[in-house]
Amino acid sequence: MQVSVETTSNIERRMTIGVPAQEIDQAVEKRLQNTARTVKMNGFRPGKVPLSVVRRRFGEGVRQEVVSEVMRDSYVKALEEQKIAPAGWPKFEPKAMEPGKDLEFIAIFEVMPEIELGDLSKIKVERPKTEITDKDIDTMIDNLRRQQATMKSVKRKSKKKDVVNIDFKGYVDGEAFEGGTAEGHKLTLGSGQMIPGFEEGIVGAKAGEELEIEVTFPEDYQNEELAGKPAKFEIKVNEVEEPVLPELNQEFFEKFGIKAEDETEFRAEVEKNMARELKQAVSNKLKNDVVEGLLETTELEVPQSLVDQEIDRLRQDAVQRFGGQMDPKQLPAELFTEQAQRRVKTGLLFQELVKKNDLKAEPEKVDEKIQELASTYEQPEEVIAHFSSSPEQKAQIESAVLEDKVVDFVLEQAQVTDKKMKYEEAIQTAQPQR
Repeated sequence: MQVSVETTSNIERRMTIGVPAQEIDQAVEKRLQNTARTVKMNGFRPGKVPLSVVRRRFGEGVRQEVVSEVMRDSYVKALEEQKIAPAGWPKFEPKAMEPGKDLEFIAIFEVMPEIELGDLSKIKVERPKTEITDKDIDTMIDNLRRQQATMKSVKRKSKKKDVVNIDFKGYVDGEAFEGGTAEGHKLTLGSGQMIPGFEEGIVGAKAGEELEIEVTFPEDYQNEELAGKPAKFEIKVNEVEEPVLPELNQEFFEKFGIKAEDETEFRAEVEKNMARELKQAVSNKLKNDVVEGLLETTELEVPQSLVDQEIDRLRQDAVQRFGGQMDPKQLPAELFTEQAQRRVKTGLLFQELVKKNDLKAEPEKVDEKIQELASTYEQPEEVIAHFSSSPEQKAQIESAVLEDKVVDFVLEQAQVTDKKMKYEEAIQTAQPQR
């Protein structure tokens, strides 16, 4: 077997492979003989079909099968000989395939890129510094109570957190605009659901009142035809309802899976859950900053084959998430290209950091992660047993721990500054991007 490799780009290779005709012919002859022993043809007893008849009937198809297999096997063998790590399956281009002549073909494929990591000390990370206050806990409990609230119609003036039932019609330049009209629309005042000034204009109105308010659409409003323009809304308030909050008792606590004897115990559990959520949010924020820093400081060309594989995974995730029955391939690749490229780049950079710095997921850290995850369930022992008995699930935890090790390693080299934040701000600014 003759092999030559041409570098056509940083990550693309063209490998020309030649296989002696004798090797192909012998493989074809052997398969035809096997076929002759098993094939059934009219006029012949099983196993007694003349080889010449079998060759005439099946020779071309058998040769195609053999050539296809030889190309695949020769390619794999050539990769091993040349010590090349491909990033995906190749595209084969036959050059010479005539019977009796040496087989020659080209395999075009991508290789894993050589990564030259950037200067980690140039990465800037902003770490949230947050304390959970009594006011934060009060706000969280108030939100939980409002989730379980019942509504009561009132005759008084409306105020923030009331729910109003309204009819409205909007005008821009004196003309009603599309999407600016509704009847029986329910709106929680102070929720920020509508454009600035709209909800504020209704505060203080009673059921049965009709009013006119003037507002301005934000400059970055999604409808460019309305962005930045002043508008007038005619509004009729049909009903004002106030939320009736439930009592803080055991029945209420149990709705959130919390076993507590009184409000003090409930507050302690709520604070514990908030602390867990805050820890995860800060971890996500640090990881996001590390990923952004790595992408900014390292030039990296990614194999398209890996991007295509990631696009397929994202397509499948999207279909499963929305419970659809459609073929994932029907979703346009463009919807996922940017996210797929980011994921592939991030994965390659993390792998390089693991390899160059000999980072490992220590067993004790894996166990700690499993116990931390299990603590959020009612039966933590069952969760721990599940991970212990499932190598696949445990491997996912090991991967997560290794990711954390990479983040910690980069943070040790990076420029990290602490920024004081309120609890809600820390939660909102730390959404994962990967």
